[in-house]
Amino acid sequence: MSRNNLMKQILFAIGLGIVTGWGCHHYASSPGNAKEIASYFSIITDVFLKLIKMIIAPLVFATIVSGIVSMKGSSSVGSIALKAMTWFISAAIISLFIGMSLVNIFKPGVGLNMVIPHTDVATGLSTSAFSLKAFISQIFPTSFAGAMANNDIIQILVFSVFFGSALSFISKDGNHPIIVFIEDLTRIMFRVTEYVMKFTPFAVFSAIAAAITVEGLGLIYDYGKLIGLFYLGLVVLWACLFAVGYLFLGKPVFTLGKLIYEPTALAFATASSESAYPKTMDALTKFGVPKKVSSFVLPLGYSFNLDGSMMYQAFAVLFIAQAYNIPLSFTEQVLILLTLMVTSKGMAGVARASVVVVAATLPMFNLPESGILLILGIDQFLDMGRTATNVVGNSISAAVIAKLEDRKKTKNTVR
Repeated sequence: MSRNNLMKQILFAIGLGIVTGWGCHHYASSPGNAKEIASYFSIITDVFLKLIKMIIAPLVFATIVSGIVSMKGSSSVGSIALKAMTWFISAAIISLFIGMSLVNIFKPGVGLNMVIPHTDVATGLSTSAFSLKAFISQIFPTSFAGAMANNDIIQILVFSVFFGSALSFISKDGNHPIIVFIEDLTRIMFRVTEYVMKFTPFAVFSAIAAAITVEGLGLIYDYGKLIGLFYLGLVVLWACLFAVGYLFLGKPVFTLGKLIYEPTALAFATASSESAYPKTMDALTKFGVPKKVSSFVLPLGYSFNLDGSMMYQAFAVLFIAQAYNIPLSFTEQVLILLTLMVTSKGMAGVARASVVVVAATLPMFNLPESGILLILGIDQFLDMGRTATNVVGNSISAAVIAKLEDRKKTKNTVR
């Protein structure tokens, strides 16, 4: 399927999903009936996301291992990891600062005058297993099979680094049978990915239709200010990301923007970074990013470089504080943002991760946990934007890191 045809089908699916969802919501006999109708739409989305999860684990393993083998040693891994983490932390600070600034300037929660309940209501989100301590202890897998079965990207990455480094050590040339197998596995998984991507328009249609069926178009109007402000923040964040990318890459950063258009749109439509992973890899390869960089930085970014999610969390926490008329000093806001920057690193593998992070952070600063209910209804629309932003941030970071590695290699050659 060509790129233009796929994008046309996705755009048509979004429009058809909105119209269909509105019709189902309008003619549903009750809210319960609307939810039942939406559950049938969700079947298609669930199947598609399961297919995506099916291919991600072997694809990540194969690309990381082949990338490390191509490095001819583990020294480059440390260099790339250091550059990546420096970028990730810097991007997180910028994302949080943009979110904090916009919420304080435009005050989207002021005027809601929500009353703090005497007893907090159930949010339906599980935060008991969420903590930085749990995240650190779960970085290292007890079983590679378990990591693959659970689609735990960070654990797969850790094992793949060890495996790839050992394979590179024992193979003196590139003809080792296991290396050949890994290269073939990579090509096979990309072919499987092409098959799965053919179902994308159907998944997009069902996801949009399900959300509108339950909430209706009125949801967009009621929260228009918050949604609009959040997307304004994303535009500012994108501008910052491309500006920084321009400093390192020059005008080619705009070429990169064109290449990642399709995976970014795919992430936006499906609200799933995983669905965009294969096409993001392909776009970076076309841009000239070596496989050894993209295959390492992208999976690492799944846990540590979630620019859109970081800004969303700043928006959500401060919006909830404003809605309940709870004043927060500048120092308290900075402390909240620093806490989010640290604790959000535990979001990998958690269902509805960004929302769970917010729900876990609220009680730390005596903010009502029930406030999360204010944004749960529109989370689907916010999730689409933050997921697309995560793809953009990871793509630019991979391209910049590849450029820095190339400069380092050139200097060493000159010496």
